[in-house]
This record gives sequence, C-alpha cells and structure tokens, in this order.
Amino acid sequence: MTGKTYNVLFLCTGNSARSILGEALLNRDGAGRFHAYSAGSFPKGEVHPMALEILDHLDFETSGLRSKSWEEFSAPDAPRMDFIITVCDNAAGEACPIWPGHPVTAHWGIEDPAAVEGDGQREAFLTALRYMRNRISLLLNLPIDALDELSLKTRLAAIGADETARERKI
Repeated sequence: MTGKTYNVLFLCTGNSARSILGEALLNRDGAGRFHAYSAGSFPKGEVHPMALEILDHLDFETSGLRSKSWEEFSAPDAPRMDFIITVCDNAAGEACPIWPGHPVTAHWGIEDPAAVEGDGQREAFLTALRYMRNRISLLLNLPIDALDELSLKTRLAAIGADETARERKI
C-alpha cells in the first residue's frame, strides 16, 4: 500500500443533496485514505436542508459543506483529483471540464431525493444515503494500489451498476 490519500470529486447538477452526501460519507468513512469534495455544474448555492438534517442526526461533520461549482475544481490551483464520480444522470451526460491529471471517472446514478416533496422526502434522503454508503463501502474495499487504470475504471463502473448496493441497510 502506498499510503497515498486519494482525492475524489462527487459531481451532480445542483450540488445540494447526493453529491453532498457522498462528500460527507467518504470524508468520514475513508478518513486518512480519501479526501472527498463535491460540486455541481449548476450549483443551487445552498445545501438542501434535509441533507443537513439527516447528516447532523447521524453525527456527520457538516460545518464545511456548501454548494459549489465544478469550476472551482478545474482551476490550476485546485486539488488534483484521482477520481470523479457523477451521481446524477444529468451531470453524467454534461460536457465536463478538462480535469488536470486525467482522473478515473465513473457514474453512480442515484435518484434525486430533493425531487421528493412532502412526507416521503426524509425517506428518499435516507435511501439515497444508504445507496451512497453501500457504494462507498465497495470503493473502500477495492485494492486500488494493485489495479491498473482500466481495471480500476471497470471496477468503479461496476460499483455504480451494482444493484445489490441498493439492498443493504445503513
């Protein structure tokens, strides 16, 4: 093992829910091995209140979470990303900036919990968090240092397509 800390950028269109959940989860569960960030192509400008409520309730650190543009991470002085993971179908289909260092990319589509209004919203956020946690758990168990770039890309794509990631509980 190299002892390297891997930078991961979770991308979504609004950067208010799913990508924020990914950032919080990976920063806690992958502490020391991963540093996660999140951004959006058209950021909403604020984190969805239900995302913050759920994360606070589960004792996640939320003080640094904010909705931000992906342009922040394509600037010359931005942290160099090792992985870019899109979590919404809109962001996956958009023309992304050219990322310095050519990070490994993958798509882990998760339904937008912010699109659910009313009584079902909290459950939608918990479901999105569960999907994200299960996928991050699979990422944390990858032998990253032992995989070549093509194998790593294939494994990350498989994580996004893995339906069993939807069935495990938090």
